[in-house]
Amino acid sequence: MEKKHYLTQEGLEKLKGELEYLKNTKRREIAQKLKKAISFGDLSENAAYSEAKDAQAFLEGRILELKKIIGSAEIVQNHKRGKVELGSQVLLRCGQEELSFQIVGDAESDPLKGRISHKSPLGQALMEKKEGSIVRIKNPDGAVEYKIIKIS
Repeated sequence: MEKKHYLTQEGLEKLKGELEYLKNTKRREIAQKLKKAISFGDLSENAAYSEAKDAQAFLEGRILELKKIIGSAEIVQNHKRGKVELGSQVLLRCGQEELSFQIVGDAESDPLKGRISHKSPLGQALMEKKEGSIVRIKNPDGAVEYKIIKIS
């Protein structure tokens, strides 16, 4: 049974765009690099050829990964039921600091952009909680406490 990948509509479109770019543009660029490297002759000691082959292998791996994610994608809808769920935007207070995160599937996770996975420690702790709830996350320095201020 194939694993489902939970994505927002925006996340799915972004992955589809990346896939198209890799298939149509990046593949062509790497093919040109390979062609040029082959023209240098003696492939056994040709660093440019070796580098281009590595880039091609990485590219094809990413293309396969994206196809798999897109093929098993399930679009999440935030139902705004007053509880944290996939797709929810959550405003938290930690001490005097306020933080805002969107809860997304792991394929879209980007903590630096405020998008955390529902499988991350904080994401797991927040799931199904209501406004006003307090969650505690253990880390190497002890525990961190977050209060849910708003869910949208």
